[in-house]
Amino acid sequence: MTAQMHLYVLASGSKGNAAVVEGPEGSVLVDCGLSRRELRRRADLVECDLGRVRAILVTHEHSDHVKGLPAIAKHFDGPIYTTSGTARARGLDLETIAHDATLELGGMQVQAFPLSHDVSDPLCFRFDLRDGSTSIDAIGWATDTGVLTPHALRTLRGCRILGIEANHDPVMLANGPYPYYLKKRVGGSHGHLSNAQAAKALPKLVTKRTQTVVAMHISQKNNTPTCVREALRGSLDERVELVVTSQDEPMVIW
Repeated sequence: MTAQMHLYVLASGSKGNAAVVEGPEGSVLVDCGLSRRELRRRADLVECDLGRVRAILVTHEHSDHVKGLPAIAKHFDGPIYTTSGTARARGLDLETIAHDATLELGGMQVQAFPLSHDVSDPLCFRFDLRDGSTSIDAIGWATDTGVLTPHALRTLRGCRILGIEANHDPVMLANGPYPYYLKKRVGGSHGHLSNAQAAKALPKLVTKRTQTVVAMHISQKNNTPTCVREALRGSLDERVELVVTSQDEPMVIW
């Protein structure tokens, strides 16, 4: 088998999040923090066929991840999965899964794993293509988490495409415009990963199999793409591509 998956990041940041993982038998939409119209517009820009979406996965209930979901759900016949805590927090009638569930979607094996965020029961995912018991391709990421637990590190290790949160530069956060309580939240163990935390985690996550690291959920007030690149590049071999996502511009990672 030579098939590979593709990752479309349609939006990543505090104003809206949406990504599509494309597999051999269909795609999976992860979160929908954009309007239906904007989701379709951005998908068209990167030639992402939303007609191939077979399921939607919801990581947690914050509005930048779910505000577009009610409109999308009216036009979607497939399953929408999330944890029972997330469904209750948003009053959504969705199919619930455990935060360590394994699903088969679009020809991919999807492994959920828990995160550390100030919500009811957050999770993220690793996607694998398998040939029997062997993983032949893998995409994983973790955003909206204050720490990466040993379990999350084990689950994410060795992905070909690795998405990791690099939300803020600690100095910019400390000296930035946020009120103290918000600075404490963002920088806390149930907030968001900093550039330094992401850089420290990369040696535990990247293997010879890793081709691309995708820095995600970049703060527009407490970070810059330059800061992200400077912090993470030193933790990566030259052969590994580093991509910094955008709140406003969609992209595709092959």
